[in-house]
Amino acid sequence: MKKALLTATLAAGLLPAAAPAVTYQQQPQYQRSTTHRVQRRVVYRRTKKKSLAIVAGSAATGASIGGLAGGGIGAGIGAIVGGASGFIYDRTTHKKVIIQ
Repeated sequence: MKKALLTATLAAGLLPAAAPAVTYQQQPQYQRSTTHRVQRRVVYRRTKKKSLAIVAGSAATGASIGGLAGGGIGAGIGAIVGGASGFIYDRTTHKKVIIQ
């Protein structure tokens, strides 16, 4: 009877039982590693065909505006100015550098 009573009180948590053995685990040691980010430079170049289209389109636009403003001589001057400005635009924007 005493044994059953003792077992019931221990199960109910009324009497302190022997504490289980406490084991401590070590924290995992993390080592910082240095990583190097490599930056890639990607250069997109414009094709010669697209460059020619830009210059020709600018010359045609300049010629049409010059023709409306000043007739035949105005068309010639507009074509030269439009072609030159198209060439300058093309050469300044023909490389597109993207850093990834």
